[in-house]
Order: sequence, then structure tokens, then C-alpha cells
Amino acid sequence: MFSSLKRRRHNGTPADITRDIEVAGKLLPLTIRQNARATRMTLRIEPGGRALKLTVPEGLPEREVHAFLNRHQGWLMTKLARFSGESELAEGGSILIRGVAHRIERTGRIRGLTETIVLGDESVLRVSGGEEHLRRRVADFLKKEARNDLERLVAVYTGRIGRRARSLSLKDTRSRWGSCSVDGDLSFSWRIAMAPPKVIAYLAAHEVAHLQEMNHGPDFWALCEKLCPDTRDAKHWLKRNGTMLHAIDFG
Repeated sequence: MFSSLKRRRHNGTPADITRDIEVAGKLLPLTIRQNARATRMTLRIEPGGRALKLTVPEGLPEREVHAFLNRHQGWLMTKLARFSGESELAEGGSILIRGVAHRIERTGRIRGLTETIVLGDESVLRVSGGEEHLRRRVADFLKKEARNDLERLVAVYTGRIGRRARSLSLKDTRSRWGSCSVDGDLSFSWRIAMAPPKVIAYLAAHEVAHLQEMNHGPDFWALCEKLCPDTRDAKHWLKRNGTMLHAIDFG
């Protein structure tokens, strides 16, 4: 089953192996990576719960890899179950906007703005258009809100440190929430619009800080916390909840 684990790249290093694994009746892509420095097997669920990554010591017998995956079927089922009810968007469901759950309500009109309102004690996101366009319209709304918040915050933070961002773009990245190029191009995941304001502020501060400190050393973190005093709390929130935001299916 794992005969391909013996494959190597042209430079002699072990090649990554990709295969499908069945968990609770669902097929998920699994990437198996051999690492000469690894002393044990490590199984990780990728952001959104849509893929798995297994790191194994180089030269580990195939039977041990197979046995490890079998032993962790129950663990995977438990961990992946949390995504089953959070990944679908539909009328009557909910979506986080700046950390606040909003009930999704279709207006019944073909055209119109997507907007938030408050009905009594309930926050509502009203979406126009056909049901088949609901997920796309919610995503478009989040992108707009993310851009508004991030452009404002980046302007404030760059002004404080006397630096200039060359551009700001939004993407749907899975491996990172933001990035900063050496040329000053900032990129952010628009899904951050679902996080609380202090987390959005932290992400903006993090990437702006890279305009001055292109590393993650002590000076970088000191600057990040100077720009955003909530840095530690925000990092903890993303660590606990970031995967949940990635799990939502806007496709």
C-alpha cells in the first residue's frame, strides 16, 4: 500500500507521497512526508479539515505507518466531526462578522445590497439574490468588510512607524493569515473579517511590523505589541479558532 514511500526526488531526498484516506466514509487527501530529523510520526489536520499531513521518520517501515493511521481513525473522526456542521452556509444558518454571529436571512429580492441589521437582540446578515448565489454573496460581503478594516488599520500603523505599504491584496490562503514582501506588498486572508476586531487589528499590525522587521525576532514582536497591545490574546484566539474559519465552505 505504501510502496511509493520509497520514491526519491532527483536530489536524493524522499519524495512526498499523496494518497486518499477514508475517515468516517469520507475520502480526504493525505500527504506523507519523510523527515530525517523526525523521531516520531506526527499527524496534522490541515486548515479547514479538508486534508491531512503525516510526517514520518525517514526509512520507517510501511507497516508502522499503516498501523499508526489505523490507530488514529477514532481521533480523526472526533476531530473532523467539528467541521461537519460549520462548513455549510445556508439561510437560517449563521456567519461570524467581526466575531459576532449573524443569522443569515435571504431578502427574497433578486437585486440589492448584502447588509447587516439588528432585530431586537439578534444580529442578522440580509442577503439578496437566488439561493444558489448565497455563499458567493456572503463571501463578497466579507471581502469588502475585510478590505475596509485592513486598509484603515494599515494606514494607521504605517503612519506610526513611518513606513509605506506598496500594495494591499486579499486572498483565500490556507497556510498563513497574511504576508509582507520585501517590496512592501501586504497580503491578507479575507476570512479574517469573521474574527473579532482585536484579531483583525493584530493581523494588520503583524504585517505592518514586517515592513520594519522582516523576521520574527524579539524586535519584531516588541513592535507588534506596541502597535497592537492585544497581540498575545489575538494570537491565542487565532490558534484556537482559525481552523474553524478555514472550514467554512464559500465555494
